[in-house]
Amino acid sequence: MEHYSSSSSFGRIITFVVVLVVLQGGRAKGGTKLRKNESILAIQAFGDSFLDTGNNNHLISITKCDFPPYGRDFLGGKPTGRFTDGKVFSDLFAEALGVKELLPSYHDKELQMKDLETGLCFASGGSGYDPLSSKINQVIPLSDQIKLFKDYKRKLKRGVGERRAKNIIDNSVFLISSGNNDILFSYFSTNLRRFHYDVPSYTDLLVNFASQFFRELYDLGARKFVVLNTSPLGCLPFSRTIGGDIVRDCANEYNEAVKMFNHKLSSHLTLLTQQLPHSTMVYIDFYNPFLDIILQPITYGFEVSKKGCCGTGLLETAILCNKFSPGKTCADSSQYVFWDSLHPTELASKAIVSKLIPQLYH
Repeated sequence: MEHYSSSSSFGRIITFVVVLVVLQGGRAKGGTKLRKNESILAIQAFGDSFLDTGNNNHLISITKCDFPPYGRDFLGGKPTGRFTDGKVFSDLFAEALGVKELLPSYHDKELQMKDLETGLCFASGGSGYDPLSSKINQVIPLSDQIKLFKDYKRKLKRGVGERRAKNIIDNSVFLISSGNNDILFSYFSTNLRRFHYDVPSYTDLLVNFASQFFRELYDLGARKFVVLNTSPLGCLPFSRTIGGDIVRDCANEYNEAVKMFNHKLSSHLTLLTQQLPHSTMVYIDFYNPFLDIILQPITYGFEVSKKGCCGTGLLETAILCNKFSPGKTCADSSQYVFWDSLHPTELASKAIVSKLIPQLYH
């Protein structure tokens, strides 16, 4: 970035614009958009628990949810490894884009070739751009999600032939959600990164990790990227409990870090669009629509947004959200923005996705 003298009026204008963008949570749109008539044959999902549809089920980790009450409102009422009561964002994106109703996980034991032809979920709840996040949570890092995708490509080629497989990859949307566990856990909750980095330097590190990941996917044939920015972490029930004040207001320190990272991520996606030929990098503002529902739940038909449905709703998530959790899991999750202390209910996710889909297109 060029340096401008403080005496320059133009410099002051640029500074004002940059500050305004940061304060708005990274609303500036990085990269480009999809065309409305664009062919989308498959969805490939990478990242964290907002997208994970069951990849953690086989892991020895506390970051999993293949047990009740998770999946209570899912088809058949059974837990599948989705971190909510029903469908997650990857399912809802796949459905909204007309690909399929559910996005199966790479580790789904009942996968058929038709599932591979329309894409899979490689995401792992608890992972992040920062490899440390996956180590903390004992889950699948992005580097290993890349390995799973390579294996998927080999299986796809064997099943449909090289030409057809290439066409599927060329016309896949690569949906990515990450950064949430990095800022919430690796930086704030555990302080492990905080000992060595301040917020500006850590968000720079995250952008570097993210860039490396995007480039690796590009080298494997990814061309259509849809990247969700990081969510309003400070207003999640978990964050209100551990980082908010006595009345559990939003933890503003968390949100300020998120806004800084989102702005840098947006700018970097614009740069990558210029550097990676024939790539489409769609930056999705996840932060503000999610925050709006949290702060104005009544407007969207919800009653509770400061705690989750599961248990007390204050801290329970993953293995702590179970049928033995203290407190009583709510009877009607449709009244709640959050299912557990970190993840929205299916109904809230649908409301958020309705605000995200229009951002995909010109």
